[in-house]
Amino acid sequence: MTVTIYHNPQCGTSRNTLALIRNAGIEPQVIEYLTAPPDRATLTALIARAGLSVRDALREKGTPYAELGLADSALTDDQLIDAMLAHPILINRPFVETPLGVRLCRPSEQVLDILPSAQQGPFAKEDGEVVINDKGQRVR
Repeated sequence: MTVTIYHNPQCGTSRNTLALIRNAGIEPQVIEYLTAPPDRATLTALIARAGLSVRDALREKGTPYAELGLADSALTDDQLIDAMLAHPILINRPFVETPLGVRLCRPSEQVLDILPSAQQGPFAKEDGEVVINDKGQRVR
């Protein structure tokens, strides 16, 4: 069983998602996509399998989104993918791929829907928000 996270260690949501995967007893393949970005086929497949539009997978905050004029609705998906490949910081994160599907895990708890193993203990996000109780159950 392979679980892959497209991770940015500087991102709290990405760190929380990785920690939830590990709390399920899974050591995922960690791809730091800023230094090892996916190729076009992989990125396109991740977006499609997550059920997102290309625009939904674009990150605006802390990126050259505005400077590159990416808000222009006339831009095609191919043009947006080109921008994401040229500037991987534009790829929203974290994408997680498991045998049960692909999700853009924002918020991080979305990873729970596609993990093949249950949580093994309590879990709180870095900000202290409890996500998994002491019985390993999701807190809503």
